[in-house]
Amino acid sequence: MTELTFRRIHRATPDLLFTCMTTPEHLSHFWGPDGTTTPLENITVDLRPGGAFETTMVNQSDGSAYTMRAVYLEVERPVRLVWQDVDSDMLTRITFVDLHDGRTEVVTHQSRVPATVASPQAQAGFVTSLARFAAYITDGARA
Repeated sequence: MTELTFRRIHRATPDLLFTCMTTPEHLSHFWGPDGTTTPLENITVDLRPGGAFETTMVNQSDGSAYTMRAVYLEVERPVRLVWQDVDSDMLTRITFVDLHDGRTEVVTHQSRVPATVASPQAQAGFVTSLARFAAYITDGARA
């Protein structure tokens, strides 16, 4: 099985980053790769173990939609989020590491990654999603 790990350092607190990753009003600003939007009404966050995490991204060029359905397995504010994709069984673990200097390292680890998500095209899209998150944080996201 394929495993992927992404690391990024943000000039923000773990609490702000955790809040942005778990609040639909924030997620709608950055969730998904370049060329997509995720309207607020397309986001469900039931932030508890066993709770639903669902998003539907819309392709801006052709209107096609991609829905991600997951269940939270771990919710430990502001340290860790873990969810399991309902359709593919992929696990995503996000860890917020306080660097104690006003910065936080966000480590995203995915395991049981299906081939469609591990493809170079999908990974390139995921990297643009991480960049959108970084830009949103830099532009002044507030809890």
